[in-house]
Amino acid sequence: MTQTADPSLLLPLMRIGLDPVPELAALRSERPVARLEVPDDLAVVWLVTGHEEVRAVLGDTASFSNDLHNLAGTGLEMLAEQDPGGLGFRDPPEHTRLRRLLTPAFTVRRLRELQPRIEAVVAAQLDAMAAAGPGVDLVETFAVPVPSLVICELLGVPVADRAEFERRSVSRFDALGDMESSLAAVHESMDYLRGLVVAQRSNPGDGLLGMLIREHGDEVGDDDLAALADGVLTGGHETTASMLALGALVLLEDPQRRAAVLGDAAGVDAVVEDLLRYLSVVQVAFPRFARHDVEVGGVRIGAGDVVLCSLSGADRDPALGSAGHLAFGHGLHRCVGAELGRMELRTAYPALLRRFPGLRLAVPRDELAFRMFSIVYGVESLPVEW
Repeated sequence: MTQTADPSLLLPLMRIGLDPVPELAALRSERPVARLEVPDDLAVVWLVTGHEEVRAVLGDTASFSNDLHNLAGTGLEMLAEQDPGGLGFRDPPEHTRLRRLLTPAFTVRRLRELQPRIEAVVAAQLDAMAAAGPGVDLVETFAVPVPSLVICELLGVPVADRAEFERRSVSRFDALGDMESSLAAVHESMDYLRGLVVAQRSNPGDGLLGMLIREHGDEVGDDDLAALADGVLTGGHETTASMLALGALVLLEDPQRRAAVLGDAAGVDAVVEDLLRYLSVVQVAFPRFARHDVEVGGVRIGAGDVVLCSLSGADRDPALGSAGHLAFGHGLHRCVGAELGRMELRTAYPALLRRFPGLRLAVPRDELAFRMFSIVYGVESLPVEW
């Protein structure tokens, strides 16, 4: 990495094992706000890697927009035309209206009501592992099913449909796949969810969709409900599945962290927060678009420029200190389901290690296949035995 070279657009998605590539740290040290190398016919794109600078961008909705319609005239109009909706690509006041609908489902009281179901889901998957063992793929038998079942429970999605959602959830985050396949996965999911919304309107269930329909009725349309459900499903499934698998890998290799997870609640909480920071499975935040000329970290960003914030880079910044990690984002668009994700991790890690105290990798570490160039980082499979 030289002082003058513009880094590749793929740089924030590159890792060696669990660690961002050294070039990302070098860039953060030299230029925490750096222009990326993109084709001349596309918009100017900036990569922000410093913790302070990332927090500044994510927290400044007056200067930065999340609306994909800002892509008009940038050469990326196809993305704007296929906008799936939801919270991630909305600005206030529309974002404020939609988020207010979701917030009651993620209050401490509502999540406490869900805790017994999370524990039951984890216990059932551990039973399935035991029946299939003494060797399994931890991704297939534990990391993927646990959040899938929890989200299905939360939304009111039939469990029988979860396999298709798992497939779409992975494909939409694959930066190496073609754009049409990723967008097709988004729209397949949306088509299904619109059908589910219609069914729930005639017979509201006990899940999130049923609750929204009962409490808000005609105040929110079918498309908005489907988009909100899609955001909850994809945001709460693939990210948690990746955290469960990669976090388990860390715990298998680190006796100190493992002992802390098997200790008291405070120890579990501390390890979960450290793993969220260390792994930062969501590698980049939703793209931001400069509303006007603005300065970040001493660098002028022009009106209309695209800004990508590297969460994995910011969370490995030595300057992070006690400011807190950015694994769930920051500011107005911070993940609404952050506490649900924490609950799943706090429940699953100790239960897994207590049920299988002799758990270990079944293959050499260097044989593991990690997901390459994916916005949500993960491992393809994690063979374990006990």
